[in-house]
Amino acid sequence: MFLDTYYTQTDSRIRITAQQASDFAKGIAGDFNPIHDPQARRFCVPGDLLFALVLSRFGLSREMDFHFRSMVGDGITLRLEEDESGHIGVSDDEGKRYLDVTRSGETTRDESAVEAFTRCYVAFSGKNFPHVLKPLLEEKGVMFNPRRPLVIYDSMGFSLERMDLKRPSLELVDSSMAVNGKRGDVTLQFRITDGGAEVGSGSKKLVVSGLCDYDASAMDAIVTEFYRLKAAYEAGD
Repeated sequence: MFLDTYYTQTDSRIRITAQQASDFAKGIAGDFNPIHDPQARRFCVPGDLLFALVLSRFGLSREMDFHFRSMVGDGITLRLEEDESGHIGVSDDEGKRYLDVTRSGETTRDESAVEAFTRCYVAFSGKNFPHVLKPLLEEKGVMFNPRRPLVIYDSMGFSLERMDLKRPSLELVDSSMAVNGKRGDVTLQFRITDGGAEVGSGSKKLVVSGLCDYDASAMDAIVTEFYRLKAAYEAGD
């Protein structure tokens, strides 16, 4: 499976190092959020990697909802478990919960379909910044603290009309942001297509913390740095 290099499994538990998480964020998701850098003070494993591991372990279901409870740090030992009702949880050995997943309907474990859907969702998700977030922040006249940018995954869900996916793709349909003090809740609505035909829909919610007044020059500097890091990574620097 294409995820094998991004975690280590021992018996029924898995561990994700900061470097593995960073490699996934940059190489698979195209996500250069500094919170996924190995040396980041508030480092966390990308939520999309947890999403991908759940699909790899338990398959792709017709309807799925993911709720992220806590941020996973470097090298934490994780349990991915399913109960009798089909509820999936990701937690550590002390019982701390990081992710809850509910699902219903038909489930496929076809590796090609699961990988294709995983890759297309993660690629879509990795484009949140600057492509989607910057215009929303500018419109609302707010932005994250440029010295401590914090954009975290809250939840996502989707519904599929069929499971025999060959060339799935995700397309943004709508985006919105609700500001409440120093917190912003961003909702992204998307459609899922396969070979050009619509086969499902979904939504994703992000939380932007530490909001301050929008500063065009500060945001331009952040975007410039994003593309510098992306170019350096793609050049192998």
